[in-house]
Amino acid sequence: MKQLVAVLVYLAAILALVSSATGQTIEVDVSHPTNHFVPKETLGAGVDRIAVEAIDKDLLQPTLEKTLASGWQPVTYRQNTELAVEAWHWNPQGTWSEGSGSSGKGYFTGSSTPTEMLRYSYGYALPRRGFTRNDGTDNVGFSRLTDGDVNTFWKSNPYLTQRFTGESDALHPQWVVMDLAQLQQVKSIRIVWGEPYARRYLVQYWTGDDPMHAPTRGTWQTFSQGTITDGKGRVETIHLSGSPVAVRFVRIWMTESSNTCDAEGAKSNNNDPRDCVGYAIRELYLGTTTEDGAFHDILRHTPDQEQTTTYCSSVDPWHQASDLGSTKQAQMGFDLFFTSGVTRGLPAMVPVAMLYDTPDNAAAEIAYLKARGYPVSYVEMGEEADGQYMLPEDYAALYLQWATAIHHVDPALKLGGPSFQGVNKDIEVWPEANGKVSWTARFVDYLKQHGRMNDLAFFSFEHYPYDPCRTPWGMLYDEPELVSHIMQVWHEDGVPADMPMFITEGNLSSGASETYEDIFAGVWLADYIGSFLNSGGKAFTSSIIFRCRWSQDVTALRERLECLPSTPAIRFNSPWHNFLWLS
Repeated sequence: MKQLVAVLVYLAAILALVSSATGQTIEVDVSHPTNHFVPKETLGAGVDRIAVEAIDKDLLQPTLEKTLASGWQPVTYRQNTELAVEAWHWNPQGTWSEGSGSSGKGYFTGSSTPTEMLRYSYGYALPRRGFTRNDGTDNVGFSRLTDGDVNTFWKSNPYLTQRFTGESDALHPQWVVMDLAQLQQVKSIRIVWGEPYARRYLVQYWTGDDPMHAPTRGTWQTFSQGTITDGKGRVETIHLSGSPVAVRFVRIWMTESSNTCDAEGAKSNNNDPRDCVGYAIRELYLGTTTEDGAFHDILRHTPDQEQTTTYCSSVDPWHQASDLGSTKQAQMGFDLFFTSGVTRGLPAMVPVAMLYDTPDNAAAEIAYLKARGYPVSYVEMGEEADGQYMLPEDYAALYLQWATAIHHVDPALKLGGPSFQGVNKDIEVWPEANGKVSWTARFVDYLKQHGRMNDLAFFSFEHYPYDPCRTPWGMLYDEPELVSHIMQVWHEDGVPADMPMFITEGNLSSGASETYEDIFAGVWLADYIGSFLNSGGKAFTSSIIFRCRWSQDVTALRERLECLPSTPAIRFNSPWHNFLWLS
């Protein structure tokens, strides 16, 4: 009887909804369209770095046929090695700036001459890394600033120096930040410099909570004795203040280099000028100095994720053949990408590595694709510079160098970026001299000041609006405003109204669960695409990364997107982020 009553109440509620719905009138005015688009050019999907095993089987029938049946049209090639602070060998064949083969080291340039088929490509870990972790590395790798080994070192990117930018190094200050995890007493710092070292630099502490994730909620305050104008290199111990200061974050802000060579401690055989510019630090020590002159270090020095966390402005893309890590995952080789059928023969957006690479390697990549005759629609420059904590002026300086090199190969190519992480608000960074904090506004300003806005043919960003696995159904109402708002923010920051905007990755969140395949995701996707196009969007790429197992708790699923730890036995993979199958 109770069940019958429940059913009758349910039916009555449905009838009430139907009755109220019949009284509504919807008018559509087609005389003032907000946008126009061609589906086969606008609705796309992305191919990312995946397991080699998946590459081998997922580009074959019947899997490929089922994937193409999902309907997405143009494909973008996603660049993942930069998230892991790696140099990308898009072509395993190429030349090193010093040595060759297994003894090769320095800066690598892939061969632009087509020979054997490119099926896979890999990333090489950078041995001059200054990040303990960032928004892409997860818990893999470590910083050379606090690894306990003075034979290793961090070095900044040489392409951000006057030799390559044509601008004073003071306009592209390089920095390192130490996170002490909690407030600690600091009075002295010891810096073991490599070469080149900083002649002018500041040692500062942060007055707010977190300068890396809340860069406008505090200021960098220079220690009373933290201004250095005649740095001598080698080992410098600096008494920063008369008495200890309680701090958590400490920054070294470098503005003038010694421009001395021998970054490796021994003269290079080829006298590469890139070894002689920027800044190199072998190890950092921080703490207090007692009256007897003894230095008491509070940092943890270890070559793993347990070290004192450090961040840096940039990383020298120098590496060696031996820095190739696991080959179980790979970026798909360009030849396989363009000949497998996954692109449907349509022009594809391709990336070039930029944050941890060289303009010569990027130009060689474009020359290779041109020699093969592959159709390229756009070139995306670098990947998620904001997640690498790169300041906008530094990204812009690299962008212009890379644009010059690429347009020398093909002047007609359409270049763009910066491929932001998925965010719902303006990206802010530490203020520049005039107090401006908007990353996008400062990037656009730099291009305008250099008369190079024509080199930015499109503006790209990613859209992952919700926190993984913690999204109530009611948040569906937020989506139309989220994507339209962030696009309006970019325009207010200076992106021209007529510049094409691309979402080159996008989904509910950066995490994943079975709910990507349910009604929630379908309703969200329709709202998301509709709002994006209504706001003037040019094209978007659907991305679905499955790493969670199916939840059987339907009740919990109704309240939130339930995401549980994946297991080897139950896992889903999607090599181009738009179709799901069991692996």
